[in-house]
Amino acid sequence: MLQQRSIITKYIFYMLPLVLLAAACQKEKPYALPTPKDVLQNDVIKRTLGPNIVGQTIEFAYAMAILPSKGKLVSAQVEASIPGAGATYLENRSFYTGSGGADVGVQVGSASVNSGNTTTVTFTKDTMASTLRYYYVIPEAARGKTVSFTFSAKSSDGETVSFKAGPYTIAQMDMARLITVKDGGACYLSISDTTAYTAAQAVTNASKIDLVYLYRALPTVTFTHALVAPAADTQYLPGITLPAGVNRSVKMNKVFNLQDFNLARLQYGIYIDDLDFQQLNLTNAPNYALNLKAEAGVWVETADGKYRAYIYINSIDNTNRSAVISIKRYTMQGK
Repeated sequence: MLQQRSIITKYIFYMLPLVLLAAACQKEKPYALPTPKDVLQNDVIKRTLGPNIVGQTIEFAYAMAILPSKGKLVSAQVEASIPGAGATYLENRSFYTGSGGADVGVQVGSASVNSGNTTTVTFTKDTMASTLRYYYVIPEAARGKTVSFTFSAKSSDGETVSFKAGPYTIAQMDMARLITVKDGGACYLSISDTTAYTAAQAVTNASKIDLVYLYRALPTVTFTHALVAPAADTQYLPGITLPAGVNRSVKMNKVFNLQDFNLARLQYGIYIDDLDFQQLNLTNAPNYALNLKAEAGVWVETADGKYRAYIYINSIDNTNRSAVISIKRYTMQGK
């Protein structure tokens, strides 16, 4: 045991100087400002999260800079692999964060011009550094495809620089928000149209009606706000006389704590995407959902299997026997 201790002591004696030397070598060096590059530079950040849905906007921040001694910015442009919808634009204001934490915009160029798949801003003020925001409105032509972007800038000394972003997948799904449904009013819901119809309108759209919204305050059962298929047992449609031809069924599954941000706009980080619809299994699910609450939701599959949807309950109103709903709808391939 003594011999072992002696060996350990000698080991510590010989290793200690090495440890101290290593610690000395790792001493932090004084901070020095980095030397700026003497060339035109750029960078891009994608600001939006979640699935990219047709009709919605993908937002980017495009930063570019050049040393004042080298020149100034002349123009900035973005080329999309698929032309954006008409409302696509590149900001002509450069943003910085004010003392209160809010974004402050300063105009540095003329209004952007769209030409084909390219959006351009020409600088009208002497500017050496700028961050412009690009808003790409997703067109129908991009549904189910991918889209890429090439950001580029030019400076007065003749330099050009570019940055490629993407590809980004565009969702197959559709979305409709803040649809008001009312018992005895616009209570006939079409998944294919993502629209609520009155009884009179339902007669001419009978083949599209998938659900009936109703509100019942019953003494023997908790019913309240409900979505029920026209083909459901009549006990789930108390007091309802269906318009002629309205007879479809669906499969439904009621869920809680699924506040999709696109629909709810209350919670961050929860998004329903195409894959969720593709993997959805409603085998043996009922064709009614009773006692719906605000911020709850319902998964739905139409009888023909063509559409799957998620219906989110934004709000309910017992007094007016109504609710506000939002829908994400997915068209199944081959249907």
